[in-house]
Amino acid sequence: MSAPTAPLSAPVASRRTFAIIAHPDAGKTTLTEKLLLFGGAINMAGEVKARGDNRRARSDWMAVERERGISVSSAVMTFVSDGLTYNLLDTPGHQDFSEDTYRTLTAVDSAVMVIDAAKGIESQTRKLFEVCRLRDVPIITFVNKMDREARDPFELMGEIEEQLALDVTPATWPIGMGRDFLGTYDILNDTLLLFGKRDGDRVTEPLRCTGLDDPQLAEHLPEKALAKLIEEVEMVRGLCPPFDLDAYRAGALTPVFFGSAVNNFGVRELLKGVAELAPPPRPQPAEPRAIAPGEAKVTGFVFKVQANMDPQHRDRVAFVRLCSGRFQRGMKLKHVRTGRMMAVQNPMFFLAQDRNLAEEAWPGDIVGIPNHGTLRIGDTLTEGEELKVTGIPNFAPEILRRVRLDDPMKSKHLKRALEQMAEEGVTRVFRPMIGTDMIVGVVGQLQIDVLAERIRAEYDLKMHFEQAPYETARWVASDDKLLMKRFLEELRGSLAEDHDGAPVFMARNSWELNRTLQDWPGVKFTATREQG
Repeated sequence: MSAPTAPLSAPVASRRTFAIIAHPDAGKTTLTEKLLLFGGAINMAGEVKARGDNRRARSDWMAVERERGISVSSAVMTFVSDGLTYNLLDTPGHQDFSEDTYRTLTAVDSAVMVIDAAKGIESQTRKLFEVCRLRDVPIITFVNKMDREARDPFELMGEIEEQLALDVTPATWPIGMGRDFLGTYDILNDTLLLFGKRDGDRVTEPLRCTGLDDPQLAEHLPEKALAKLIEEVEMVRGLCPPFDLDAYRAGALTPVFFGSAVNNFGVRELLKGVAELAPPPRPQPAEPRAIAPGEAKVTGFVFKVQANMDPQHRDRVAFVRLCSGRFQRGMKLKHVRTGRMMAVQNPMFFLAQDRNLAEEAWPGDIVGIPNHGTLRIGDTLTEGEELKVTGIPNFAPEILRRVRLDDPMKSKHLKRALEQMAEEGVTRVFRPMIGTDMIVGVVGQLQIDVLAERIRAEYDLKMHFEQAPYETARWVASDDKLLMKRFLEELRGSLAEDHDGAPVFMARNSWELNRTLQDWPGVKFTATREQG
């Protein structure tokens, strides 16, 4: 059964909600800023960074980002350009935060994959790509840093094809590289774009031509460079599949753009590629039925919760991706997990850390809803229908630590802090069924560092972590209620509850986990659990 749907209305069709994925140092932050610059959202390069520096001066835990030169929290940036509304989700660049990235990618309709022209596909790029593949997210590739010494473009495309099992077709083609980088040729539109090393923030108009045999090309390119360009583009057209919009939107083909984000080169063409090629809002998987963006009634889901974005106000914002309907400020929506209706009085749009009141929003838009812990990751909001958006899992932690307070009298404060962090997705919190020590679980070591910094800065609690007696955690469930009851009674010493109250088996090592799996074949042990 599905709700009646209609063709996408103009506001829905004009939305482009996408994320940027990249290995650290590939130039993701620079590209994000330049997309905002070319989209008219900021007036000068450096503005977002300056705002970020101001924000960090107010928020101590961001020191982790500053010291390590990485992003560990996802930002949302909304801007309007040439009649289209772009929702750009900036994902954490560090592999220890892959879970936050995964959740962010559930909220987008497409992604831009940034590759360093000298390094090609790197480990984190591969991991993030696999996350996109799980949801068939269409990917546009941007090969960055062409103004430096780079690898052969054919070699780079071959690597994308082999390592990511994607069909590859260039949308633009580089003319030289490094000091000899002269520009790119737009294969899809037969346009020459020349690289001006001193252009800075100026936008230069491309030279329009009628193909590679246009006599204008010889006036602007050296003879040798033009001959090489003609030869390579002919090879491209012979070797690479032609661009196929359906194959791209199915996640099977990636168009490749070449450029240099730091020099603003190729960024406008990339933005144009997102505008013309990337899909408008797509249907969202849900139970008992999928949600189509053309439906009249409002639905949305929480993919991120951020506490203390402004530490002075102890705020807590749920980031909601709208799936269908026309949302209006003040409307009442059903919080499906609790069954309660809630009036959404102060929804927000974001440009980096600037906030604007959202009077209305459409499918594809990301709105921030201030709340005091009511909304959690994975929650679905509707106009009344019992729907639950799916595909937003919790992942079993890879590192488990016992939490010790320097002042035991502040245990209630610690409990509250850890529960808030767990609801935000920063950590898993486990309460052993025997004993009082809380155990936290994370995917990577950097998350432990961030957790400690935030508890110190935001809650003024002095604490430290100790090695936990466990290596692995698995959620447990069984269709046989009597068997489950016996399991919970007999293994009480190895069991805990997560912050949702779900039972978790804590194994001291892989041998103990495997042995317990053999002894209890009727119990399911899972490394993922659906949110909400």
